[in-house]
Amino acid sequence: MLKLDIAKELEKRVLILDGAMGTMIQQHPLEETDFRSHRFKEHPSPLKGNNDLLSLTQPEIIKSIHRAYFEAGADIVETNTFSSTSIGMADYKMEELAYELNYESAKIAKEVAQEFTDKPRYVAGSIGPTNRTASMSPDVNDPGFRAVTFDELVTAYEEQVKGLIEGGVDLLLVETIFDTLNAKAALFAIDKVKTVKKVSTPIMISGTITDASGRTLSGQTVEAFRISLSHIPVLSIGFNCALGADQLLPYVKRLSKQSKSFISAHPNAGLPNAFGEYDQSPEEMRDLIEDYLKQNAVNIIGGCCGTTPEHIRLITEVASKYSPRNPKALQDD
Repeated sequence: MLKLDIAKELEKRVLILDGAMGTMIQQHPLEETDFRSHRFKEHPSPLKGNNDLLSLTQPEIIKSIHRAYFEAGADIVETNTFSSTSIGMADYKMEELAYELNYESAKIAKEVAQEFTDKPRYVAGSIGPTNRTASMSPDVNDPGFRAVTFDELVTAYEEQVKGLIEGGVDLLLVETIFDTLNAKAALFAIDKVKTVKKVSTPIMISGTITDASGRTLSGQTVEAFRISLSHIPVLSIGFNCALGADQLLPYVKRLSKQSKSFISAHPNAGLPNAFGEYDQSPEEMRDLIEDYLKQNAVNIIGGCCGTTPEHIRLITEVASKYSPRNPKALQDD
């Protein structure tokens, strides 16, 4: 397998991140018994919809999805671990599986990556925001209440990061950040695990702009988001989810003009329709993504909700025509 420093690869070309995992899983008509398989046949809670669990109960489906994205041209695929913390798994009474989910998901993705020898292929450990926020109260009648503490987040993230690293990921992607305090807990946990294990796994961070206000859910602007996370050395910073490519571009451009890190973006396939589905065709999204490339705004580009291997194939084709953004061209802050 070819193995090169990803930073050097990013200096040479725009790298392609994969598309949506959930969208592809939904194309399989899975029922409760499929999620359970034999191992969890007697589990007391419903498991349908626990997509991360499929890395244990339906690993061949997860492998086929990774393989399809690599075949479409992706340089980086994300592990099937977006919700694989003890906090996220508590909804299914599966907190004790957090480490195993991350370890096995990383192994699965790495095994598929090693099937491809035409160019370097990378596995990014997907670290989602959890379903709790450390900055805001979920109870409008009690603004001082918090559903989770910083220390609880750190503990959960440490377990996840340990599993991902021991499973063999090349990168750690803290993504869909809606609350920067949650992200700081994840980054603190990453730093602790990397120090103990004496590894230098590169970090990618990706926030999410929730609406036309141009802010994260916890109220930060693009500039505040970048500055509040600037104490951690990262490979890349960017945005994903919530918005389609056309709505997300202005915020990515603002970030690109400020950060000396590589810039990533993986927008949704447009905005969801009345049924919560994404209608933007691969051709439509490719044309919108080309604006990112023409304006030299990104180093890593991919897709989030609603995107498929066909979206990634067309994005790969158009990205090959453009040079990557050069972060070294920015003046010092």
